[in-house]
Amino acid sequence: MEWIQQLVNGISLGSIYALIALGYTMVYGIIKLLNFAHGEVFMIGAFTGFYAITILNLSFIPALILAMVVCSILGMLIERVAYRRLRSSTRIAALITAIGVSLFIQYVMIYFRGATPEAYPEVVSKQKIEIFGVTFSSQALFILLITIILMIFLQFIVHRTKIGKAMRAVSLDMDAARLMGINVDNTISATFAIGSALAGAAGVIFGMYYTSIDPLMGLLPGIKAFVAAVLGGIGIIPGAMIGGFILGIVETAVSAIGFSNWRDAAAFIILILILIFKPSGIFGKNTREKV
Repeated sequence: MEWIQQLVNGISLGSIYALIALGYTMVYGIIKLLNFAHGEVFMIGAFTGFYAITILNLSFIPALILAMVVCSILGMLIERVAYRRLRSSTRIAALITAIGVSLFIQYVMIYFRGATPEAYPEVVSKQKIEIFGVTFSSQALFILLITIILMIFLQFIVHRTKIGKAMRAVSLDMDAARLMGINVDNTISATFAIGSALAGAAGVIFGMYYTSIDPLMGLLPGIKAFVAAVLGGIGIIPGAMIGGFILGIVETAVSAIGFSNWRDAAAFIILILILIFKPSGIFGKNTREKV
């Protein structure tokens, strides 16, 4: 039964990658931009949750909501200041800007609080729950529950709300959407806000899961979430979810069989394999692009 426990642990870890990957894939689906500053938004979410719990004495759910609000504002600010003027520029110009924004946020954070890690407070007790003879961590199940709720909420926004319809219209054809009266700038800002809010939630969950955060923590999870987005098919929301879960399960399985030193390498091996054999990802379709 141990493999069932490892599967739940893998899905819990994968759900963190999935939440971050959703931001990558939503932004790419709208404006074809790889927002490599997204990992730093995730880091800001983790620290917002940390200070909300330790200084404001908030419980987990209010701290999670506050982190999502702060990160959504940060995401809109990044889009407005750094990316909006680059929409008609080359892809490489936008990519270099995204890397610059990432480094800027990292080192501003280091300047104000230093680079020392912080121990995340235990806001959810780590109890053992036995279900049908299988022992699960209450924390892993709680993480999974929160993630599922957020993903269902995202699907509701995308498929059942006016802004969700506008996002899908802009994703299909930005010029046609503008001619139909859709405010493209506001729609893109909303996309950044929603994706960044999910990254903020992932930051708080990550801090709770790993119990330690630091200003450089966004780099590796951000890259892994990008791998998850590519694996599922970047620009496709269900693909980001499935890609995140697969990546988390693979990492947990690699650790479980005794190769814990290779767990980070597993993500990049997956990226290499998917780029060789199916560059469009699991749910993506091969398309030709004129250069």
